[in-house]
Amino acid sequence: MEYNQLGYRIEKVGILRKIQKFWVDGVADKNRENILKLLDFNPEAKLLDLGCDDGLWTQRLADKIGTKKVYGVEVSDDRGKEATARGVRVKKCDLNEKFTFEDESFDVIHSNQVIEHLSDTDNFISEMYRVLKPGGYIILSTVNLSGWHNIISLIFGYQPFDLSNVSVKGNIGNPFSFWNKNSEAEGALSKSWQHIRVFTTYALFEFLKIYGFENLSVKSSGYYILPNFFSNIDPKHGHYIAIKAYKNSDLN
Repeated sequence: MEYNQLGYRIEKVGILRKIQKFWVDGVADKNRENILKLLDFNPEAKLLDLGCDDGLWTQRLADKIGTKKVYGVEVSDDRGKEATARGVRVKKCDLNEKFTFEDESFDVIHSNQVIEHLSDTDNFISEMYRVLKPGGYIILSTVNLSGWHNIISLIFGYQPFDLSNVSVKGNIGNPFSFWNKNSEAEGALSKSWQHIRVFTTYALFEFLKIYGFENLSVKSSGYYILPNFFSNIDPKHGHYIAIKAYKNSDLN
């Protein structure tokens, strides 16, 4: 069985693969485009990518910013080595715990599809604020619990799509979910792929404000079943959200 980089099963033929390509891969690509649009060019900026994986996407972020000061956090040793080879200064740490960086160390902090996997989200948000320089900003991207795909699932009595990967046994409670066993050898969904907490756009805005972030803005992608254009008009119901938030607004 083949899986894409987001952990979804790839159907090589048939309608399911076509739906997945449009629904998952295409919308996720659009979300990454939104993230890049939110970044400011600043060659002097110091970038931290929380969950840098193999460093490939981290370097795209760095190129958009124009910086060579690139740091990352990655829990996987193998992925961390790949990121290091790409020029990312990688540290291994648990993002549910205090970050191993000094106060006010970074101008830009990025995190894409990470917060939904964490158990201590208060720690995650407060630590981002702590290590961010005054006037700096974060780009925080995640799936949206209030996306239409999740709302429709609830209407029909199913588990939301983005909360159906809550067990090592794979998809739970939604027969249409793309989450499946991503390890035939182990016969289980890796715990690192499970979603623990999923936020609505409104809730994540409120959460960030409670910890002192200001001047928030959002971009969204995936507005099922209508064209993606509508996610720009109504980001509260898009599939993916990418939020930009500043430590303070004095420099904006």
